Amino acid sequence: MMKSRTEIAQVLSEPQLNDTVTVMGWVRAFRSNRFIALNDGSTIKNLQIVVDPDTWDGELLKKLQFHSCIGVTGTIVESQGSGQAIELAAESLEIFGEIDPEAYPVKPARQTMELLRQKAHFRMRTNTFSAVFRIRHALAFAIHKYHNDNGFYYLHTPIITGSDAEGAGEMFHVTTFEPNKAPLNEKGEIDWHEDFFGGPTNLTVSGQLQAEIGAHALGKVYTFGPTFRAENSNTSRHLAEFWMIEPEVAFCDLEGDMDLAEDFVKYLLSYVLEHCSDDLEFLDKRIQDLEKNRKKEERRPMPLLETLRFVIDNEFERIPYGEAIKLLRNSKPYKKKRFEYPVEWGKDLQAEHERWLVEKKFKKPVIVYDYPKGIKSFYMRLNEDGETVAAMDVLFPGIGEVIGGSQREERYDVLLERVKEFGIPEDDLWWYLELRQFGGAPTAGFGLGFERMMLFITGMKNIRDVIPFPRTPKSADF
Repeated sequence: MMKSRTEIAQVLSEPQLNDTVTVMGWVRAFRSNRFIALNDGSTIKNLQIVVDPDTWDGELLKKLQFHSCIGVTGTIVESQGSGQAIELAAESLEIFGEIDPEAYPVKPARQTMELLRQKAHFRMRTNTFSAVFRIRHALAFAIHKYHNDNGFYYLHTPIITGSDAEGAGEMFHVTTFEPNKAPLNEKGEIDWHEDFFGGPTNLTVSGQLQAEIGAHALGKVYTFGPTFRAENSNTSRHLAEFWMIEPEVAFCDLEGDMDLAEDFVKYLLSYVLEHCSDDLEFLDKRIQDLEKNRKKEERRPMPLLETLRFVIDNEFERIPYGEAIKLLRNSKPYKKKRFEYPVEWGKDLQAEHERWLVEKKFKKPVIVYDYPKGIKSFYMRLNEDGETVAAMDVLFPGIGEVIGGSQREERYDVLLERVKEFGIPEDDLWWYLELRQFGGAPTAGFGLGFERMMLFITGMKNIRDVIPFPRTPKSADF
């Protein structure tokens, strides 16, 4: 029977000198044929194991390679060297998984992110990715804790859906029909009545519309689940499968929605700063080391930890879209034609515009609200001017938009007109329209992309590096 092990995080945080413990993990380094740096994933920190080469089997020690999996039993003692307070004097050692250093694709030297994406089954063993995924766990826990502590109910919205919440059309179809064998109707079109669900269905791009059902009965709900978009984009900011957090609150307007968004993200950042300090400090130092040889314009606007505190410590600036456009058009980058994208009323703001508002103009996070109706979704409440909707985006330094939300259109006649404007068949949203006809309530909510928030918190450059197994065009491995 395998011995009971003690996690390295516990050994380091609560060391009991002269206690005998068993630890198990992966070798991060083996120096001078004497010192093993062992890590088991419970912390970014390694435990130093000391072996006496004169009393140990030399053939056994030769098998200790980078990322070999071993178990060690020994005594906790004060460290005789610098860099650590305690170490483990090894008394017995067992190798669970050997490594052929010539064949193993991950090397002790720094590897490229691209190689590690190709070897995603090994990349979590590295310091960088173990830190990222410990933070991902903590952030997910904080999301649930925040909503639970504030009276929200967790709603599991469907992954398979017949509606397109965003109206973008970039959805993965779900069918039991075999390719090229789908039955056709009299018009020569696919007869979806013969399919499993009796109609066209897709993987969801959002749980928001279903969350509104919950809010109309439970008051405050939230979703946290996978969403999918069949956008053929191979950029560092796109995934085909990603996770979304979408709270929905009854009897809430746009101002309340902005208050909720600000409170929510500040809580999340405070939580990870408190509970993931070692991992964040490691990532902060990693980024600073990488940026030493970069041009000034390629560096972050501020160090990672400073960026997180920047969001927590500042009250978010709130400005209407129209004012944001005026500020941008009066800015130096606009006048000197440094913006790549046009700044015009009626066009969506790009990341370069959003970052200028946050980093240059206000020097604090910004919420832009009351967007033109033509660039926002059908369900957003039409303002009295008839030209804008009660929508808002939360903008952060270095990344731009992290949250998009709105007050929902609760007026049946106005919503029906908007559905027609978007060319959406009424039959597809019969149930959504009925929410407004029978006991409807004003609601508001927003969507926060989980991986987008992970990018901001960890400082990673590519969204594929903050999800364990990225799904992208032409890639669905692991």
